[in-house]
Amino acid sequence: MKRLGIIGYGWLGSRIGKSFAENFDIYTTTTSPQKLKDIRSEGIHVDVAIFSEDEKQFPDSWNIVPELDVLIITVPFSERRTSKEIIEKKLSNLISFIGKYEKQIFFMSTTSVYPDEPGIFKEEMQPSENVFVENTIKEAFPHVNILRLGGLMGDSRLLKSFKISDLSGVVNHIHYKDIAEVILKMIEKNVHGKVYNVVAPLHPSKREVIAVQNNQHIEDEQENDRQRIISSEKLITELDFTFIYPDPKKFHLD
Repeated sequence: MKRLGIIGYGWLGSRIGKSFAENFDIYTTTTSPQKLKDIRSEGIHVDVAIFSEDEKQFPDSWNIVPELDVLIITVPFSERRTSKEIIEKKLSNLISFIGKYEKQIFFMSTTSVYPDEPGIFKEEMQPSENVFVENTIKEAFPHVNILRLGGLMGDSRLLKSFKISDLSGVVNHIHYKDIAEVILKMIEKNVHGKVYNVVAPLHPSKREVIAVQNNQHIEDEQENDRQRIISSEKLITELDFTFIYPDPKKFHLD
């Protein structure tokens, strides 16, 4: 059985792990020692690894890395909320932890790399070289696949549960099952060195999504050119990818 490494077993990492558990032997990390027992009970190999400088805790190297067939990094980095110095140290610790790795590797980035303004945003409009975190990862692992994820949804994670402003604004969301499917497709095709926006292709308004989740009916609103839309056209075309959940209004029906 092939071996899959997931650095960061939080909300997204755990769901990716469970999606791949039947076909891969899963090795992962967590920042919470209290979760070790529960994760191991799922048949998953896990170590504690904390990359923040003030809480740093990890071995000099992750011994399993050379034996992994695929590596996925889900550790979050927020350039908007964290100083560059803190991010630099966290990235340095992460890269040291991985060491040399030349097989297929994925980094979970975010669509927040694009300006918060109206427009249709495609990958080439924001090269990784212009995004500090992505560029640092790419310098360490030139063959990395960078997935820019929309707002994470699925299971009990519903838009209606959040405090929302600008209800007329459209959503750029993605169901976690589609993230797992994108990764699987890229593994099967042995894809390296790509940057993709991973966002559901339909963009209803926040008002529409919340209404459906509350079992209320409202008329569909028309998209307009004053909205911020993240395009997944490149992903769909190059991977011949079909979304399981193309419509964020139906994410809660899984």
